[in-house]
Amino acid sequence: MRTEWVAKRRGQANVSQMHYARQGVITEEMQYVAKRENLPAELIRAEVARGRMIIPANINHTNLEPMAIGIASKCKVNANIGASPNSSNLQEEVDKLNLAVKYGADTVMDLSTGGGNLDEIRTAIINASPVPIGTVPVYQALESVHGTIENLTANDFLHIIEKHAQQGVDYQTIHAGILIEHLPLVRNRITGIVSRGGGILARWMLHHHKQNPLYTHFNDIIEIFKRYDVSFSLGDSLRPGCTHDASDEAQLAELKTLGNLTRKAWEHDVQVMVEGPGHVPMDQIEFNVRKQMEECSEAPFYVLGPLVTDIAPGYDHITSAIGAAMAGWYGTAMLCYVTPKEHLGLPNAEDVRNGLIAYKIAAHAADIARHRPGARDRDDELSKARYNFDWNRQFELSLDPERAKEYHDETLPADIYKTAEFCSMCGPKFCPMQTKVDADALTELEKFLAKEPVAQV
Repeated sequence: MRTEWVAKRRGQANVSQMHYARQGVITEEMQYVAKRENLPAELIRAEVARGRMIIPANINHTNLEPMAIGIASKCKVNANIGASPNSSNLQEEVDKLNLAVKYGADTVMDLSTGGGNLDEIRTAIINASPVPIGTVPVYQALESVHGTIENLTANDFLHIIEKHAQQGVDYQTIHAGILIEHLPLVRNRITGIVSRGGGILARWMLHHHKQNPLYTHFNDIIEIFKRYDVSFSLGDSLRPGCTHDASDEAQLAELKTLGNLTRKAWEHDVQVMVEGPGHVPMDQIEFNVRKQMEECSEAPFYVLGPLVTDIAPGYDHITSAIGAAMAGWYGTAMLCYVTPKEHLGLPNAEDVRNGLIAYKIAAHAADIARHRPGARDRDDELSKARYNFDWNRQFELSLDPERAKEYHDETLPADIYKTAEFCSMCGPKFCPMQTKVDADALTELEKFLAKEPVAQV
């Protein structure tokens, strides 16, 4: 779809959506997003120009169906996939991608650290994906020096960043906000640094006693991103890894740096979103969202979770979806899903499904809470189908139709029960929704109540 759209932009010094938006141009991608979001195209252009919305759309990802991340659009959900040296391979990751897209992932991050040739895995994922693909280039940079962090150079990082851009990656997590002076601030944490990318850069700085090379070479990264229209996803290397560490000095110091980097990228018309915590108690979530908006000039916020408690390994898709719904309500633009395997192992296909559905629920709940136009239409349609015992319509409108039908059919599998006016919870005699009260009956009741006093307790 985008082949002709991007052909006329190739070869220009800056091909970013923000660059065109600031020139007053409504690109084909902006028009497509406007139709998807049911919003005016001029609003999309204005939000992208302002930096409050991004359209991740690398010019080399031509099979992409453009989407938007921003407070003016629907709350989005990202799904993480990725092969590791201990598990998974190329085909399994493509299968996970297809499953994530099937269940509504708005973007997918390839976090592969092994399990095959990383370039081949990434290329296969991009070629198969109609949604934006994000990556964390420091992972492959580390692999390129055989895991010896101390041997990494700034050129190693820049080489991998440009390689990902050339392949068609739409946004990259760049851990440029963690500075050498921030490292002593983690001293009183329980869990220290829990970001893989942040940990790599922290160890590099501790060894060399030099500033973060992604920070000192940030302008070089900007120049790469301008040529391909890659969006920054500024990584929160010092995100809290437990509720004890939430909103501490280290996290907030990095956040201030991320705000400065956001504005630096905007000076060159490069799109930015900012990543956020992590593990945050419910009473601190609103503060975190508001603080990010303040420090980062309302650049879209992209939050992992947050998990609101630390005691539920195996169920962290639930502990985090609670926090995600609240974060989305307060204005977070995209939620990064957490699967039941979080803290325990590499997720399989079923974990991807469960994590993604939990987060689609959270994002949708946030859209309803923010009173987005039309957000509750599907809920109302499903409620009507439920009241009318239209089971097939209920399944169709569900976020996971296969699971809804599976659970219904465990006890009432025969087709005759698809039109039955009960389920196995209440049975045929106790379902309250069989109490159909028509308008005429209510009118008669109202007349009766107007004439007859009703006993009061």
